[in-house]
Formats: sequence, structure tokens, C-alpha cells
Amino acid sequence: MLLVIDVGNTHTVMGVFDGDKLVQDWRIRTEEDHTVDEYGILITNLYFSSKIALKDIKDIAISCVVPPLLVTLEELCKKYFKIKPLVIEPGIKTGMPIYYDNPKEVGADRIVNAVAAYEKYKQSLIVVDFGTATTFDYISANGEYHGGVIAPGITISCEALFKRASKLPHVELIKPMSVIGKDTISSMQSGIIFGYASLVDGIVKRIRKEVKSNSKAIATGGLAFLIAPISETISDVDEYLTLKGLRILHERNR
Repeated sequence: MLLVIDVGNTHTVMGVFDGDKLVQDWRIRTEEDHTVDEYGILITNLYFSSKIALKDIKDIAISCVVPPLLVTLEELCKKYFKIKPLVIEPGIKTGMPIYYDNPKEVGADRIVNAVAAYEKYKQSLIVVDFGTATTFDYISANGEYHGGVIAPGITISCEALFKRASKLPHVELIKPMSVIGKDTISSMQSGIIFGYASLVDGIVKRIRKEVKSNSKAIATGGLAFLIAPISETISDVDEYLTLKGLRILHERNR
């Protein structure tokens, strides 16, 4: 079995593949100051609650955008699994040309998403990943990564609003009944949810205009379920896209 680990700034998502089938997945909070043993205890407990044993894991692939954590995870893999993991970094085989001014600057998660999306759809794509930041990545019909857009994520945008506007309350991130709010909470929810959906649609439309292609827009990430249903441009959601991409890249590099 293959263990894949995607470390984001806010959450870490892990999955176990048996061949090409995802048989288990977990989402935990990313804790930069956790030690190897603290992560080891956490993972051991997660496995204990499933039907998978640590000894069943034969390979590991890691995508990490939090550099201080990478060393910790590599040590974790050696100590608890006796495995040297595949780390998604410059120099590995992706099977995808990367047309970025400095390819080393592209986040590992963005390349993983791009590879998984093109493998699945085999067409021109815009991948929208709703994470701590919301990223938009354009892949050509020939499977070439051309770059994209990075915007503040929904959660950090809300945190800035709550922090700087002291009279505004914290609100639940749910779709309001109408665009025009009749009270403070619904007005804020409208601005956050419909406003962010408009941001997404606006950027997707601008990318399509720039590349002169009606590229298919797909979404992934923790908050994709919130925005995708009210978006005019997103046509599909795959919450496991990054995990699938890690499996594909592991296959190409083992």
C-alpha cells in the first residue's frame, strides 16, 4: 500500500492507496512545531482506528508547502515506517512541461493538482484549489503547465475582516438565502460567499479570455464544496485530486 501526505499551511491530508484505489483518508491540522514522535503517535492512533496496519505501508509520497515540516516528516517515515519517502520537489519526473519563469517557485501541491487533473480529463483545464490561499492553475490541451493566479483564501480573508472591523461578528460560512441581506450576519455571509464566488468566476473568465480557450474549470480543496455549487464557471469538484496526483507521481518516479 502507498501512503500519500499533502501538507498545507492549515491542514494536512493523508490517504492510503491500494493500487489505484483510495481506501482511507484523514485530514488533520498542520502543526509546524510538532516533533517526530508527536506526529508518530497521531498517525499510529489514526491507523489504529482503521483496518490498516503500519506494516501494510510499503511506499510513501509527500507534498509539502511548509519547509520546516519536511525534515520532520522524512524522519517520521524512517523511524515509524522504515521507508525513505518520495518528496515532490524540483527534479522529479512529472511528465508535464512547466512553463514558469522559475519552475522551482511553483508550489508542490499546484504541480500535483495539475498532473492529476490532466491525467483525469486530458484537455485544457483551470484547476481551482480552495486552501489557505486560493490558487488557479492553467494547463494547456497538450498537458503543459503555464502558471496561474494566487489569491487570499476565504478563511484568511474572513479573519482579516473580523479582526479589523471590531463591530462585525464572526459568522458561519454558509450560503445566505439572498444576495441582499436583511441583517448584519446575512449581509456578511452574502459578501463573503457570493463575493468570493464572483472572484473565482471573474478570474476563470479572464484566464479563458487570455488563453483563448473555454478551458474546463474544476475545483478541489477544503472549501470547494462551499463555492463550487454557486459558481458559474466551475463544472466539477474532486476533493481527492491532490492525493490522486501524489499517487500518479509516485508511479512515475518509483
